[in-house]
Formats: sequence, C-alpha cells, structure tokens
Amino acid sequence: MKKIVLASNNAGKLREFGLLFAPLNIKIIAQGELNVPECPEPHHTFVENALAKARHAAKITGLPALADDSGLCVHALGGAPGVYSARFAGEPKSDSRNNEKLLADLAKHTDRSAWYYAALVLVRSADDPQPLIADGVCRGEITNQALGDGGFGYDPLFWLPQFGKTVAQISAEEKSQISHRAKALQALMLKLQETGL
Repeated sequence: MKKIVLASNNAGKLREFGLLFAPLNIKIIAQGELNVPECPEPHHTFVENALAKARHAAKITGLPALADDSGLCVHALGGAPGVYSARFAGEPKSDSRNNEKLLADLAKHTDRSAWYYAALVLVRSADDPQPLIADGVCRGEITNQALGDGGFGYDPLFWLPQFGKTVAQISAEEKSQISHRAKALQALMLKLQETGL
C-alpha cells in the first residue's frame, strides 16, 4: 500500500480523504502522526497555500504529500471568508464561532449564494518541479440557522438545493460525490493516471 502524508491535522479532512483514496490502495497519514508541525499559510490564494503546505510536509517526511486549501466563499461578502475560513472569527480556530460570525455578517443581506472551493496539490517530493494541482467547487446557499450534525466547518449552514438539506444533513457517501474536495480529487486522479505517483 502506498502512503501519502496529508498536510493537515483536521480529523474531518483526514476522514474524507481516507474514504476517497481507499479504493486506490493508498493510505493517507495525517502529518501529526509523523511529527510535522503546521505550516504557515501567509498567501492570499488557496493554490499558493496548498503548495506551501504540501512542500513543507514532503520535506520533513520524505513522502509524497497532499495538501488542500479550501474554504467557503460568500457572494454577498465579496468572496469572504475565503482563505481565512478556518479562522474567520479569529484565534483559536472554532467552527461554532466562525458560523456565528458568518450569520451575523450576512444578517442584512438577501443574497445568500455561496460556494465551497478546494485547491488540491500533490507533490511527489519537496522539490517536485511539476506538482499536480486540481480544484473543485460546490455551490449552494447559506441558511439562517444551523441544521444537521454531520460534516464539519460551515456544513450545518451550507444548503444544497438539489438535496433540500444542508451538507451536515447528508450522508458521508453523498458528500463524497458532490463536495468541492471530491470534485478536486476526481480532477487530481485524472492527472495521476496520466503522470503516475
């Protein structure tokens, strides 16, 4: 079984990527298990942050590394919280405080359209001159209150019109078919088939 270090300690992401990579006989290992410290994310774009995280994890572990930078973009807020999604309400990171801030910031807006965006970067080594980069989008709307207890992050507020539910109310299997990360991973898999790991 091949191993890829995931440049994240987020348990929700580890579960999602673990499910998505299992059929490929690839084991995803969280960077924390390999004593990789978190990498700074100073950039203003998802792709630049993901690339920095992947190179950082690959350099320390010597393994191929996968990183994503993803977040929620809300039309009425000019794309915010964007790359600051995980720390929208400040430090320490808190899903509940981020959700409260989002609802407060949207209180006077009627446009509730939003999208989840994910940039995935896979490097075979820290100095990989041709990182594999893919992205994905999942469109929806922001509800007025949290619904459901599945998922993580903004999932309880992210309404999917095609399901008539929030992301937190659909199954993990359904989420793995429509999520921004799943779409980015599908695109990444096509590139992996062309180039190999």
